[in-house]
Amino acid sequence: MSATELLVTIFLSGMMGLVGQGARAVIGLKKLNDANAGKDPGQADLFLASRLLISLMIGFIAGVLAAFALGLGKLIGTGNISPEILLGIAAAGYVGSDFIEGFIAKTPAVTAGAGPGVSASGSGAGTASGSASGGLAAGSGTQSILASQINAEAAGLRAEVASIRSLLAGNMTEAGWSLLSGASGATPLTPELVARLFVPETPLGNIRRHLPNVRAGLRAYGLIDRDMLLMALATIRAETEGFVPIDEFQSQYNTEKVPFDLYEPNTPIGKKLGNTEAGDGARFKGRGFVQLTGRWNYAELGKQINVDLVAQPELANDPKIAGQLLACFLANKEDAIRTALAAGDLKTARKLVNGGTHGFDRFKDAYDKGIKLIPDGVEV
Repeated sequence: MSATELLVTIFLSGMMGLVGQGARAVIGLKKLNDANAGKDPGQADLFLASRLLISLMIGFIAGVLAAFALGLGKLIGTGNISPEILLGIAAAGYVGSDFIEGFIAKTPAVTAGAGPGVSASGSGAGTASGSASGGLAAGSGTQSILASQINAEAAGLRAEVASIRSLLAGNMTEAGWSLLSGASGATPLTPELVARLFVPETPLGNIRRHLPNVRAGLRAYGLIDRDMLLMALATIRAETEGFVPIDEFQSQYNTEKVPFDLYEPNTPIGKKLGNTEAGDGARFKGRGFVQLTGRWNYAELGKQINVDLVAQPELANDPKIAGQLLACFLANKEDAIRTALAAGDLKTARKLVNGGTHGFDRFKDAYDKGIKLIPDGVEV
């Protein structure tokens, strides 16, 4: 491997990433022109050349990083780079900043430790369930929080790299051109579009702030079609209508005498949730977009996303981690959810998340609106 070959390969990869981002820019310019066509001259959105330049630079960087992710050893020498691989790198450039964000978050996972668990399923308001058990062994305090957040970012990176590698398998040419040409007619998923699935009181600022975390989680688990997108958004509508990860409220479903005492280990609900110690009811109350509830669920989902939620259950409300938890939970139930949605059985789909029909009216309203407003093939 000579220095010249290395530099040529890196430069070529960057240029292919630039081509991918350039294709996206062309599509964006066309949409800008179409949008301005119906506006008065004084209200038209302006084209900024500086933004185009930055966009192309992002594409170049993403292409270079994609080459590193794929392995420079496989790409050295222009004669060894097939059109399919070039399209894969261009696809990384098309994705641009999303791929870069995932790449720079790369980090080894904190050593995981095994832990005991019990079978559980949520019931009542703000409950959720998963399968299996365990927890990640991490430190305490600031270092533990940082490690947990880094591991959550790493999970997203692994999915980003896997998505690029998957482009090199199967019908890569078709997949690559579909991404680059925009021929699929993919509709961008904007906060304003998502807001139409919620009530007017839902702050648009919350959607703008947290939608990227929800989308990142869905992409990390390969849930990138409209059905699973709407399942996620409808779940958020049912569980936390403000589009923000929150603590479960006290209600008749979880509190009798003291907060969350109906979730304590000696109660029917507490036993189902796998709560084993006094105080587990309040400690492992519902949190996040999916309102993860119960010691068992915190242990299992925490293990799956490499975050110690048993030691630090409040991390379930961290926006990035909450997005990962929502997607991970849906992925665990994916087959059953898809079967229910295909049959038009929204009640069963809702029960698979909540264990009951709590919030079903909100869930159905959001899902039905999404079917009408969000076209199949939306860009998750």
